[in-house]
Amino acid sequence: MPAERLPPQNVAAEQSVLGSILIDPDAIIRIAPFLRPDDFYREAHGRVYSAMLALHERREPSDFVTLSDELERQGELESVGGAAYLTTLLNSVPTAIHVEHYAHIVERNSILRRLIDVASQIAGLAYDSEDADADQAVDRAEQLLFAISERRLSRELTPIQEVLRAYFERIGYLYAHQGEMIGVPSGFTKLDRILGGMQRSDLLILAARPGVGKTSLMLGLAATAARRYRQRVAIFSLEMSNEQIIQRLVSADSGIDSQRLRTGSITAEEYARLDHTRNNLSGLPVFLDDTPAMTTAEFRTKCRRLAAEHGVDLIMVDYLQLMVGDRRGENRVQEISGISRALKQVARELNVPVLAASQLSRAVESRSDRRPILSDLRESGSIEQDADVVMFIYREDMSNTESENPNLAELIVAKHRNGPTGTVPLYFKAEQAQFVEVELRAEALDY
Repeated sequence: MPAERLPPQNVAAEQSVLGSILIDPDAIIRIAPFLRPDDFYREAHGRVYSAMLALHERREPSDFVTLSDELERQGELESVGGAAYLTTLLNSVPTAIHVEHYAHIVERNSILRRLIDVASQIAGLAYDSEDADADQAVDRAEQLLFAISERRLSRELTPIQEVLRAYFERIGYLYAHQGEMIGVPSGFTKLDRILGGMQRSDLLILAARPGVGKTSLMLGLAATAARRYRQRVAIFSLEMSNEQIIQRLVSADSGIDSQRLRTGSITAEEYARLDHTRNNLSGLPVFLDDTPAMTTAEFRTKCRRLAAEHGVDLIMVDYLQLMVGDRRGENRVQEISGISRALKQVARELNVPVLAASQLSRAVESRSDRRPILSDLRESGSIEQDADVVMFIYREDMSNTESENPNLAELIVAKHRNGPTGTVPLYFKAEQAQFVEVELRAEALDY
């Protein structure tokens, strides 16, 4: 029987890290942001490093004398090998100049050990889960793997010179391409003038009461981005099936009443027209997912996979409150807060805009002016905090049957972290469940 394999580890690198700090106590400043005590393979080394961190927190140097005293005070000196072993560590490396290199070796091996441990846990999940719990097992497995990858994505402080260099490169690009749309265009002239397009790494929230047209507007934005500007769009529909999504897209493209499409009550001319619509839609770079009750972990995994395999320029979620948070046992407000944070994290990680539909609270219906405001966002103030852009759809005819402006809508940009706010007038074509601009001006932007 072959001997059991040792887990990934490098004891010499661990000793070199600790020895470097004993030689130069300030060396800990360069590695403390990413190296943790539990990254060490030898438990004794982790305890020594923990004591060094404690001294560092108190702004005391980690030399031979202070470290021995700290470990003695904690009752750990003998368990780590006594003063003799600290001397061994001190003599294990001639200089502290390479401490970061040693620390990254320790960190890398720690990540590999965590991966082995997670693989074992995933195997246990597979053995212990019943058929009915398979989806939960997959969800948990993704959470475990994401915890490792999230650790690797942590960033260090960046010198302002590097940030300025990247910023002015972007300014140079904008200067050279004045008049061009930099973000993902919406196709609505006034909205694009306010937002400059949907910007990379932004979380955009589109909120309204049920039945006002959140899904219709989002699908219109998706179709415009994909057809006119060849943007790769991912649509995660937690409320409607893929077939229902396609029906709306077909209705909007063909101009055929969606109700008649649903029942098949169409004319021969309309039926022939559908071939053209099918060709139009089949060539769009759009990806659909209608998984109900999707977890944020599953959402992250699917977005990463799509970005790696096909690329993605815009991600849409319909709608936020139907997602499931990663942590069990949270109250609803905490869960929604976690979901909005997860959406923002995906936007930043993949550097793409994420547009998520959201419900509004019933409080909006108790006011005389039923135009939504930021405090109407349902179940969590963190949605407003996490979002870079918050937009509301308001239709007077939804609350006033005698409205003089039937089917007129206002798209209210209530929050815009990096620019102006404003209101965009739209018209809702109910038969095709489609929003269009009230006026198609001659100066409409040509991107």
